[in-house]
Amino acid sequence: MRYRFEFRPYRHPFKRPLHTSHGIWEVREGVIIRLIDATGKVGFGEIAPLSWFGSESLAQALSFCKELPAEITTETILSIPSELPACQFGFESALDAAIASPQIPKPQQPNPLSYSGLLPAGETVLSGWQPLWQQGSRTFKWKIGVAAIQEEINLFQQLLQALPASAKLRLDANGGLNWEQATQWLQACDTSNIVEFLEQPLPVSQFEVMVELSNQYSTPLALDESVATLTQMQVCYQRGWRGIFVIKPAIAGFPSQLRKFCREYKLDTVFSSVFETAIGKKFALQLAAELQTSRAVGFGVNHWFDQGSKTCFEQLWNSL
Repeated sequence: MRYRFEFRPYRHPFKRPLHTSHGIWEVREGVIIRLIDATGKVGFGEIAPLSWFGSESLAQALSFCKELPAEITTETILSIPSELPACQFGFESALDAAIASPQIPKPQQPNPLSYSGLLPAGETVLSGWQPLWQQGSRTFKWKIGVAAIQEEINLFQQLLQALPASAKLRLDANGGLNWEQATQWLQACDTSNIVEFLEQPLPVSQFEVMVELSNQYSTPLALDESVATLTQMQVCYQRGWRGIFVIKPAIAGFPSQLRKFCREYKLDTVFSSVFETAIGKKFALQLAAELQTSRAVGFGVNHWFDQGSKTCFEQLWNSL
């Protein structure tokens, strides 16, 4: 099958900078792609890379798009190399949308997904959870490893006093802790009765140490940066990880291969956002609905942008 191929880059500033142990993130940049078949049927996809997380860079994604001809085939899409996982996701999503037909039965979906809301760093976390709670969030994610550890643990203790007893809290270190800091956090988590898991406490290079930590404390650990792409997920599984996999579909690779891997090994998964637009979010959540466990998905991030994501794909495309 042949498709007319078009692409447009985008830049969406955050309402306020996002602070993580990787640094400060101020603008989400990516690429929207459009495929049009011979009958005029349209499929949209999104390339939303995170190079510091393990995917290709935006420059590499744009270079790949610029090198493609104005007309591409299904074979072109399915031969995108694994070094371009965000491109794999964007193009196969667009392909799936372009070939979707009312005659093709949709997979049966489980109960509606619940969402985890992303909290701000620093003292604003003590009030930042309240609007999200009022909007229905019962699970929250807070990034740590941004400020001095004692300062953050003090805020953590205050947050525990403020949150309702029925809330769940996820702590995400983005690989920014060392062994001593990780053990301090896990000791605090074990006595909290509210922490669902500690996410990626140590750098990717310290996989064995994270396995060791996961066996020493009752608070579960989740891998994130370590399993950013499907290739990394496969390696970590082969090396013995049976804990939680935080999956960011938009940078994981081909959705079809991700779906197959998750189903085959029955992973304990949390599907998470990379601050993509409504286009990438739609396809990521479709995967989550098919493959998700009972854990809340990490897509409660709309409040980080000045304007809500446009849900009409044509409107979004025309605004670029």
